[in-house]
Order: sequence, then C-alpha cells, then structure tokens
Amino acid sequence: MSHSGIWIVAEQRDGKVSRISYELLTRGLELAAKSGAKLSAMIFGNQIEDSGLQQLIDCGADRVVCIEGAGLETFLIEPYAACMIKVIDEYKPEIIIAGATSSGRTLMPYVAIKRNAGLTADCTELDFEVGTGNLLQTRPAIGGNILATIKTPDHRPQMATVRPRSARPALIQPGRSGEIVRLKADAEMLKSRIIRQGFFANEDVVSLADADTVVAVGRGIKKAENLAMIHQLAALLGAAVGATRDVIDRGWMSYPHQIGLSGQTVTPKLYIGIGLSGTIQHLAGMQTAENIIAVNSDPEAQIFKVADFGIAGDLFEIVPLMIARLKRGQGL
Repeated sequence: MSHSGIWIVAEQRDGKVSRISYELLTRGLELAAKSGAKLSAMIFGNQIEDSGLQQLIDCGADRVVCIEGAGLETFLIEPYAACMIKVIDEYKPEIIIAGATSSGRTLMPYVAIKRNAGLTADCTELDFEVGTGNLLQTRPAIGGNILATIKTPDHRPQMATVRPRSARPALIQPGRSGEIVRLKADAEMLKSRIIRQGFFANEDVVSLADADTVVAVGRGIKKAENLAMIHQLAALLGAAVGATRDVIDRGWMSYPHQIGLSGQTVTPKLYIGIGLSGTIQHLAGMQTAENIIAVNSDPEAQIFKVADFGIAGDLFEIVPLMIARLKRGQGL
C-alpha cells in the first residue's frame, strides 16, 4: 500500500478537543485543496466528547480516527506513540501535521525515528510541491535570521509541526459529512515506563498566546526602566505584554514575552506595537492580529505597512496621553 492522504494530530484535554486541532485543519485544508488528497485527523484520549469529534468533521476532516484507553487521558509519550504508529501502519499517511505544542514537539520526533520518517519542526509555512507529492516546510533558521524551506523526498510519511496561533481555526462548514472511527487501545499499547505523578501550572509564563489584547514594545523604549509605563498601559487595557527580540536580547524582559519567528506567535483581537520598527522576524509573529495599532517616531517604519491605525510620534509623549485618556474613561 502506497502512502497517501493528509493527516493532522488533533489534541484534547479532559475529553474536549483543543483549539490547536482546528488550526491544524486550516493548514490541512490548504494542502488538500492543492493536492486533492483526503484530509483525516487522529486523536488519542479517553471518553472524548462525540461533539468534538463531529466538529472536526464539520470543520473539514473527511475522517477522524479516535483511539481511547484509560491510560490516554493525559499525554505520555510511549502510549501516544504506540497509538500514532498504529494509525501510520494501518492507513499509510503521506503527510502528518501536528502542533508545536509540548506534546507535539515530544511525540513527533519520537515517532519519526520509530518509522524512519522525515520531520521538520516549528514550521511557520507549509506548501505542496505539485507533481512530486513533497511537502514544502518553511521554518526559521540561524536564530530566526533566515527562513529555510525543507523537503523530505525520500521518506514517508512527511511530518511537520507548526506553531500554535500561526493559523486561524477552521470554520464549521454546514452540511459536511465524514467517517468517525473509534478504537480501543489494547493493553500492549498502553504500556509506559513513565508514570505521571501530578501537574502544576507554571504561573511564571506569560500567556501571550491566549490574550485578546497585546501591548508589545521594541527597542524604542530605550531602557528597561521605561517599561513601567508599558505595563501600566497594558494593565488598563487588560492586556498581555510582549516584546521584540531586541528587547529580550538586552535583558529588559524575559524570553516568554518574545513575539516573532524565534518567539511566540500571537493572534489577538487588538495588538498595539510601541517603539518597534516591524522587522520581518517580528511581523511573522503578530501580523494575523485582527486589529493592529502602531506607535513609532519614524513614519516610514515597516510596522505601519501592516497597521490598521498608525501614530507617527514620540512614544514618550503618546503613551502617557493614552494612559491618561484610559484613566479618565475608567473614572480613575
């Protein structure tokens, strides 16, 4: 049996299908439209909600293969890999796409080694090479200073992870139908040398990816001490604070705040960029925001080319005015 079809590795938490699954469907649908291939999803867990599996169909999957078992409630590498290998061996997918999440970044390399498959991690773009069946996998390289496009022509399946929030979730397409296959994991598949003892949320990491509003700052802030007004503005807006690589490299903010090719990708409803020029490296991490406001003293700054609203001026004059206006509006 030759390899064919595009597959995504959908994720779940507590039986509910996660957002990244629908983002992956968007990627898969784009590739399927170019190749004419069938789009399928695999998902592993226990007592996954029927409505979630059906929504994968409604949003673009032609087939969903769900493997369930008591040892699959939470991610463990060996049971999940055994489930994924079962799907690969039975269905022979040509392309498999997963999220560059903590589980995706663990599972995909493990399985790629087990099945001698090609893998490119942390992709920002995917395309299909017509006539060859090769997946064109674009990802940042050399610290995000260049973009490399990688092919794996001699190995199947071709495997790639993509950044969360780098694509919008696929929308429901009324009237779609597809196949849902539920399988039970056998005892051999559930064997694990790793035991999950517990889970503690990392409260230190800023959740930029989930924020509806983001205030981001660049080196135009000049020094770390000036960040206080950025945090004040963000607090008034209920926003997360992000930064360019320049700010992080200077040690003014920690890496979890970095937005761009070598940082996080964000898609907030409102993005306010202050004192940042808009390099390609940074734009790749935020240009899918619904509304973009830019503040920069250089009217020719690249950020204004993607901004919905721009203010050309001194941030040290404009930001205090923004803070004062917000305080008045909130009766402070």
